[in-house]
Amino acid sequence: MTGRTFNVRDLMAGTLMLLLGVGAAFQSRQYRIGTLSHMGPGFFPLCLGVLLAFIGAAILLQALRPALSHAPFTFRAEWRGWFCILAGLGSFGLLGEFAGILPATFATVFISALGDRDNTLASAFAIAAVMTLICFVVFWWLLQVQLPLVHWG
Repeated sequence: MTGRTFNVRDLMAGTLMLLLGVGAAFQSRQYRIGTLSHMGPGFFPLCLGVLLAFIGAAILLQALRPALSHAPFTFRAEWRGWFCILAGLGSFGLLGEFAGILPATFATVFISALGDRDNTLASAFAIAAVMTLICFVVFWWLLQVQLPLVHWG
């Protein structure tokens, strides 16, 4: 295979997803799986692990195809993305405790979306607003999770 280049990013991402999926599926064996009608605590991690492993394998197989460009792979740390994602997670921890799930969700998504250099303040706001609405519908209305939506203190 000399002279052929591969998509190294997809190769690394697919391998990582495949390993995480296999690890999650393997780890779920410690819990009772149950049946489709009476799911145990290991059922959901097993399904997610298998799904993640299949997606990782598909990405890995796609990455093994020769790349269209012959540009060399260079790794450059995206400090802005790292900082915004970690700050978003921290904001969820603080706001989830003191302000409720809706402000925490909005702040987390808004701050994390700013980690992408292509997002503007308006697009980060729109993404955060939509995700907050989805959070409301899924967790409070459909699943009826007993978390305070908005509170102070």
